[in-house]
Amino acid sequence: MHQPQAQREHVRPGGDTASGTPFFQSILAVTDLSARSLHAVERAARLAADHGALLKLMYAPANLAPLAHAEAATALAGLARAMGARFGVLVKQVAAAGGGLAQIVDEARHADLVVLRHERDRSPGAFFAGQPVERLLRQLRCPVLVTRLATRQRYGRILVAVDFTPASRALVSLAHGLDADASLELFHALNTLHESRLRYAEVSDHAIRTYRHDCQRQARERLLSLTDSSSARRNRVLSTLGRGDPARQATVQQQHARAELLVVGKRRAHALADFLLGSIAQRVLCWATADVLVVPGERREDAPPVVVSRKLREAR
Repeated sequence: MHQPQAQREHVRPGGDTASGTPFFQSILAVTDLSARSLHAVERAARLAADHGALLKLMYAPANLAPLAHAEAATALAGLARAMGARFGVLVKQVAAAGGGLAQIVDEARHADLVVLRHERDRSPGAFFAGQPVERLLRQLRCPVLVTRLATRQRYGRILVAVDFTPASRALVSLAHGLDADASLELFHALNTLHESRLRYAEVSDHAIRTYRHDCQRQARERLLSLTDSSSARRNRVLSTLGRGDPARQATVQQQHARAELLVVGKRRAHALADFLLGSIAQRVLCWATADVLVVPGERREDAPPVVVSRKLREAR
């Protein structure tokens, strides 16, 4: 794994100071009541305290050893009391018989953020249908925070992967509002596919270098525009350019920068397309060593299978 060929620029965003309006008013934490999932609940509680949000706790049992209903309700009530006392937040238990995927999706309609622990399902069903978090992301409108790290403190460094689509501005705004004291880094991976096509067409090396320089210049200008569009921050914003596969390079940069949180967007796609091609967010979730905040794109109807098949043929 190679570090991105990064070009770094320190820029201070312009604009007025943040209004102080919380990004999240309701946060849903999904837990199987194991010690491993406690980190996700603690992170959700800390964010709820920072944003003055209501924390909702929902029990979703692991596949192998679900607790009895009464036992789960008692344990969830104890966890709610502990989080309320420790973080000073209002906590509500969500009654859900079974805590299946459909029930999580239904409850998430009333939340601004869903927080859950990174768990990999290795069953044959998960291979064909996708990991539970991937299936959630296909159906949810709200961001999903997938935790890996222990919750010792607030995020110190946040890395935001941007692709310069209109959704990138929302990603940067969300990262700004998540924690005003965190250092922020914007990352963009330059696509090398066009260079490969130019080489295949036997374009001169000089022309390819000129093309590469122009792409880098335009990318730096767009990164600067994204930082200028954000509210003023106490800390500087670092912008970094990489080259190659966006998912791979974003996770390499996350590890190099030691960012505790990686923010990435998720475009809506048919399940078949996700299975055969994979999405950037899907691969980031597999490779990142930090927490990952996935922000779904605007909801639209899934393309019919015939359309998906045509797009897959065109992508080859």
